[in-house]
Amino acid sequence: MEKSGRTLEGLSSKEAETLARAGKANVLPDHSSQSVSSIICKNVFTYFNGIFFGLAVLVILVGAYRNLTFLPVVIANMVIGIVQQLRAKKVLDALSLLDVTEYTALRDGQECRVAMEHLVEGDLILLTAGQQIPADAEVADGKISANEALLTGEADEIEKEVGSELMSGSFVVSGSCVARLIRVGAESYAAKLTSKAKEVKNKKSEMIRDIELIILIAGIVIIPVGAAMVYNSCVVNGRSIQDGVVGMVGAVVGMIPEGLYLLLTVALTMSAARLAKQKVLLHDMKSIETLARVDVLCVDKTGTITSDVMTVTGLFPPVGTEEVSPADGQLLTRYAHTVPDTNITMEAIRAHFPGDEKLEATEITPFSSKLKYSEICTADGVYRLGAPEFLLTKEEMEKHRERIEEYTGKGQRVLALVRREPEESLPVLFVGLANEIRDTAPDTFSYFAEQGVKVKVISGDNPLTVSRVAMAAKIEDADRYVDAATLETEEDYLEAVRNYTVFGRVKPEQKKSLIEAIKANGQRVAMTGDGVNDILAMKEADCSIAMGGGSDAARQAAQVVLMDSDFSHMKQIVSEGRRIINNMTRSGILFLYKNIFSLLTALFTIMLSFQYPMRPTQISLISGFNIGLPGFLLAMENNTRRQHGRLLTRTLFGAAPAALLSFLLASPLMIFGTDLGLTSDEVGVASTFMLSAVCFMLLWKLIHPLNKYRIIVFVVCIAAMILGIFVLWDIFILAKVSMAGAWKAVAFAAVGALLMWCISLVNRGKKE
Repeated sequence: MEKSGRTLEGLSSKEAETLARAGKANVLPDHSSQSVSSIICKNVFTYFNGIFFGLAVLVILVGAYRNLTFLPVVIANMVIGIVQQLRAKKVLDALSLLDVTEYTALRDGQECRVAMEHLVEGDLILLTAGQQIPADAEVADGKISANEALLTGEADEIEKEVGSELMSGSFVVSGSCVARLIRVGAESYAAKLTSKAKEVKNKKSEMIRDIELIILIAGIVIIPVGAAMVYNSCVVNGRSIQDGVVGMVGAVVGMIPEGLYLLLTVALTMSAARLAKQKVLLHDMKSIETLARVDVLCVDKTGTITSDVMTVTGLFPPVGTEEVSPADGQLLTRYAHTVPDTNITMEAIRAHFPGDEKLEATEITPFSSKLKYSEICTADGVYRLGAPEFLLTKEEMEKHRERIEEYTGKGQRVLALVRREPEESLPVLFVGLANEIRDTAPDTFSYFAEQGVKVKVISGDNPLTVSRVAMAAKIEDADRYVDAATLETEEDYLEAVRNYTVFGRVKPEQKKSLIEAIKANGQRVAMTGDGVNDILAMKEADCSIAMGGGSDAARQAAQVVLMDSDFSHMKQIVSEGRRIINNMTRSGILFLYKNIFSLLTALFTIMLSFQYPMRPTQISLISGFNIGLPGFLLAMENNTRRQHGRLLTRTLFGAAPAALLSFLLASPLMIFGTDLGLTSDEVGVASTFMLSAVCFMLLWKLIHPLNKYRIIVFVVCIAAMILGIFVLWDIFILAKVSMAGAWKAVAFAAVGALLMWCISLVNRGKKE
């Protein structure tokens, strides 16, 4: 590996293997992918599984074996969860192989590509703009500007020359260098902070917090309630231990939302697998939900709205000169082939002006997003290439504004090559460049407009240029643009995000300020990016999306990576998120209906010293055909309607009326059942029929507006319930019922269904 005329010696393959065996490889202590054993353990060793198996032991000890029908459902839940997550892991791991970060290292005297975790202490690697520094190192040759914001919180770019130390987790903003790794893996100073650059945000999503709260409350309540029920049955009422345990198990099984968290886990996992097939990699599965809830989507121009291929559209001379001279054109060519920048702008200029000649430079400053220009010092003078607004004086800028805006008004970008004089910079020539708008961009942005998601364009380019490109991409209100150089105070930012759609000439630290301002306005925000200058804003956003063709640092900082850099996949990600939110809300209402009813009924039996009316098998019947089956089938349905409000409140308010109705019907039945000529077994059967009928009416309400698939699901669930009752009576019902008792139970169920239908009509009338 040779730079600046010096030959640098790297390791041999044998030395690298020896160091790797000695534990000197750059293997980080954490890994994003779950192991097979962790997936199995997380599905088997849960709090509620412990409760269920404990209840099973109690049922076995008292000899009520036929009341163990809840156990196969629990085991099935575990198996389904494990199988689905293992299948998704296979798909995700295959996609993750495409996201491996590689570096150019010197091995056996030759340059080769080495995966980050296969680098070893002492390796010589080449670092260029956009790369993340994989381990603690020192500069052996060359010069770069590094950003250590992910380590220190400071956004300033720091120059690193020969002998300077580089910290893992920071990233190269500009320039290139050869670095020798000095501390790798867990030994590096930034072992903990390196993970910060690739971290999956541990902040739980709103839906997961709500579901965990429901489960926590249920987990706390069931123990004292269960104990009180056994005491009430055996001590107060003098019933047998078997009766006490069976009644308690029936109530506790009814109070546990056993499938709710599993359903969420499976839904997230399968969505991640479906997205992986579309080349969308999720570093954090919860980001699906977060993205589905965003109010504002912030995007960059290049690589998102436009393709990442840039072309030179032409050159034009300074005012007062008719055309660009061949000498000036040659100067631009030599400049482009001298500066070490590897960004798409410089690659476009090099492609348009090929050549081998270089300037005899005494000092080179690569392009910096902070300065907005690059610089080459020669014996003949100092030359700079960058944004005209940052290189020209106000007078020169006004003189050339009309010619520059001819290009920017077409959505093109303009760079100025200037010669630095003691007092000012004199323009040598101007370069026009353009990106093609992605074919899918207009349709994608129209989709977000229909969904009520505001799109804001944040770019380092001229605001007029960005505005014209955004307008061509059909972004709403794209004609409202502002130059970020005019934003200074916090109030300026707050006002700007309320009034403008396009932000031009934005510096890296300003991107973060804009995201903070949007969040300060009470909005959820997602940020897309592909370069190192996007990272600070991406980390601040509620959800971050990186382009697969972007920098290593941006990809590793993001929660979502579009591996093929196709922004149109955003529609599918949002659709997957909304499918999960909507279907989990619907399933959550069904689960909580059973849980609230069981809790109210259990407390009622404790206060009045009654026996809980329903057996565990009967609760299992409801859980299987009224809740589990429709919940699973409807979770597969596309459902992209945008939801507002928390899952906890929506599910509680959705389930409470039906649960309260069922309780108000069941409680007098327990009190006056014998007066109606019903045995205790027949009271349990009548309660089961009524609970099921009300739940079906609740389901009918939840699947509106109807479509063919929802009607089929509803019919299938009713047919399964009827089949379960008549064909599997000895498994689920476990009760002897007279013909008169059966008709009374059916009539009781019909009353419950009719009342629930009336409640639904009243609620629908209020909404209208």
